[in-house]
Amino acid sequence: MTGGNLTRDEAAERARLLTAQHYAVELDLTRGDTTFGSRSTITFTCSEPGASSFVDLLAPSVRSVTLNGTALDPAEVFDGARVQLRDLQAENVVVIDADAAYSRTGEGLHRFVDPVDDEVYLYTQFEPADSRRLFANFEQPDLKARFQFTVTAPASWTVWSNETLEELTQGAEGAEGAEGANTWRFNPTEPISTYITAIVAGDYHVVEDSHTVRLADGSDLLIPVSAMVRKSLAPYFDAAAILEVTKAGLDFYHRIFDYPYPFGKYDSAFVPEYNLGAMENPGLVTFNEKMVFRSKTTDASYQGRASTIMHEMAHMWFGDLVTMKWWDDLWLKESFADFMGAYALVHATRWTEDWVAFANGRKAWAYRQDQLPTTHPIVADIRDLEDARLNFDGITYAKGASVLKQLAAYVGEEAFLEGARRYFKRHAFGNTTLNDLLDVLAETSGRDMRAWSRAWLETAGVNTLTAEIDTDANNVVTAARIRQTAVIEYPTLRPHRIAVGCYSPNPATGAVELVERFELDVDGEHTELPQLVGKPRPGLVLLNDEDLTYAKIQFTAEELDAFEHGGIAALPDSMARALAWSGVWHMTRDAVMSGRRFIAIVLRNIEAETDISVVQNLLGQVRLVRAKFLDPAHRPAVDVVISTRIWELLAAAPAGSDHQVAFAYGAVRAASQDSDFAKLQALLSGELTFEGLSVDQDLRWAIIEALAAAGLDDDGALAERELVADDTADGRRHRAAARAARPLAEAKAEAWQLVVATPDQPNDLIGAVLGEFQQIGQEKLVEPYVEPYFETLATIWAERTIQNAERILLGGYPWPLTSNELLARTDAWLASDAAKAPALRRLVLESRDDAARALRAQECDRNA
Repeated sequence: MTGGNLTRDEAAERARLLTAQHYAVELDLTRGDTTFGSRSTITFTCSEPGASSFVDLLAPSVRSVTLNGTALDPAEVFDGARVQLRDLQAENVVVIDADAAYSRTGEGLHRFVDPVDDEVYLYTQFEPADSRRLFANFEQPDLKARFQFTVTAPASWTVWSNETLEELTQGAEGAEGAEGANTWRFNPTEPISTYITAIVAGDYHVVEDSHTVRLADGSDLLIPVSAMVRKSLAPYFDAAAILEVTKAGLDFYHRIFDYPYPFGKYDSAFVPEYNLGAMENPGLVTFNEKMVFRSKTTDASYQGRASTIMHEMAHMWFGDLVTMKWWDDLWLKESFADFMGAYALVHATRWTEDWVAFANGRKAWAYRQDQLPTTHPIVADIRDLEDARLNFDGITYAKGASVLKQLAAYVGEEAFLEGARRYFKRHAFGNTTLNDLLDVLAETSGRDMRAWSRAWLETAGVNTLTAEIDTDANNVVTAARIRQTAVIEYPTLRPHRIAVGCYSPNPATGAVELVERFELDVDGEHTELPQLVGKPRPGLVLLNDEDLTYAKIQFTAEELDAFEHGGIAALPDSMARALAWSGVWHMTRDAVMSGRRFIAIVLRNIEAETDISVVQNLLGQVRLVRAKFLDPAHRPAVDVVISTRIWELLAAAPAGSDHQVAFAYGAVRAASQDSDFAKLQALLSGELTFEGLSVDQDLRWAIIEALAAAGLDDDGALAERELVADDTADGRRHRAAARAARPLAEAKAEAWQLVVATPDQPNDLIGAVLGEFQQIGQEKLVEPYVEPYFETLATIWAERTIQNAERILLGGYPWPLTSNELLARTDAWLASDAAKAPALRRLVLESRDDAARALRAQECDRNA
């Protein structure tokens, strides 16, 4: 990983010595397209005069360093990542003047030139430790300070930061004498951490508004709000809908948190080439502009965007107002924000069924992560910044949120929320650890939170719950129990609060109904179910109905038979169906049920599924099973079944509906036969139409990528013609992906050169190219890159930024060649000196585990 690492021990020692007070940061953005001026004036104290410490900075060069009025030689004190400070006084001021570099890979200050109009757009992204790419600072979350930014930029731009504008000087000169510049001076922030400071600059399209919230004491708080995007996306920008959700969130969080929003304003910037979904910079939240939809999409996309808005807003309290001391407790902000995002959506917007999407999507991410060999407790052991970066995963986000949902059921929602209120008031603008939160929750709930924490936060792994039911000759239950199991590596059996739903057909109507639902505590290996004894056995005993806990569930052979004949579609509510879908998915991933059976269950039941997020998730799972979990000998016949059924579903979908859009993309991605590709070509030309379906820009690119992968655009002419019509950043990314998809040796060589041999490519471009570079059916074309992949891993990790390297490492792993030989080659690399970096090793281990799981699933499918 390029850039200096920082260990937890180093951070603790620096925090013991130093207290950061104030930063004055001056940036000059008029020096060209490679570097910019960065001058930091840091005021801080030292508890042990005479001691030494350091300031973090990643920059090409340092012009000057002055400590307490004394000039230091940059060549002696700056090593490319740190500025050493010796013989500190009780009170100190250090001034560091540097030439900092623009980023092309999304870390630090990213610079993007829009190919549509050549406009320049800048934005920052720092988490966990990239603010040192913008300005010199103490890069750790517990050295909070007040920040005041002054930015000189071209006169045609607008500049935003975390706080409101204090003064605008027009007609200023840049530090290098550039004319036609303005200088923007912002008000000082409240005490915040370095990683959530922010700058956005450029000639953005902006929609401004304001919102008044009523506080608990009856007073009103006026909050300026805005939403912005680059100008070429303005025609697609539904700012009113974005601001509507923003205002609903401000109202909701003020009502339940009883702590006023502390950061003055609330800007939402949708930015290009963004590595994340969004980032919770106080007063200036940045979002991935992919949430501005150029083409027709389903309501699930708008729901997902609204959830992200609510997630980031929750961070204003959980993370920005009160911040974890070190990255071990990252969950203190991310788990809470993930939970609160769904909770707020359900209680404050029209998406009142968002827990269904959470159960079927977010929790699937958590379950996968928790079954990898690199899983970890929610409260993790984060030794350094490399560990911290990889800890932004399904455990920290989705498992943590799932556990908090269970905690709210365990202690009661009001006790949970009152704990949050006390937490904010007690630790406002400070830093906390796990015990600080447990203390307030123990106060408000009266429960032993230390025992709960040991079971849920401080151990890894996921439990499986199975209903074991005995019946007599008349199908009356004679005994019933829940069996809880855990894997050998993580044997903890946890306490669960769950609901059990009993579903059976109504004898009069035949419709499946909820016969009975009850709640109980599950603890230990066996928990009796006396509620079922003496009653007819239900058609389905659904453990964890309502999705209260975090656990996998398994079904009996009889229940799976019913599912294969429409039993999931017959369930009367969307949450019950989502949990059934989750259960059969886990059984497939765990090689308990064959991939062919999973696909059969999906294709039989999906037409009746009303929740569009579930529909889209299932279509994605079918693609994954088809590519990785089927015995290759079965794949051709299954391909025909999949594509035939999805074309039928597309034809039957209501005109203009979300289901029609989902099945259209599903048909494109499932195409495998000559007849499928003929239909795609006809869709592209307009010869084939479906009433209500617009073959718009994004759908056209999806079709072109599918045709390219099938060898129907070997000369790249289709992609080139489409680029003429869509010469945008999105269009260029799709063109590169389509070229990489072609079944040609030269296409793979071109893609490999772009990704591996060409530094500073945007991460979303790398992801798109690698997503098409490897295809089932193109194994022989991928095979020449197995050795180059393993041979370059260490170099890529050493020379690239961590997110850039992560995209290459994960996307480049040669999964189409999954075999025992690939596992052996991976093991050989893991045993080599090249695998010493722990974070690099973790990524390769996870890819290996996916391949080993795929082999087990293929064997299950072969033997079914």
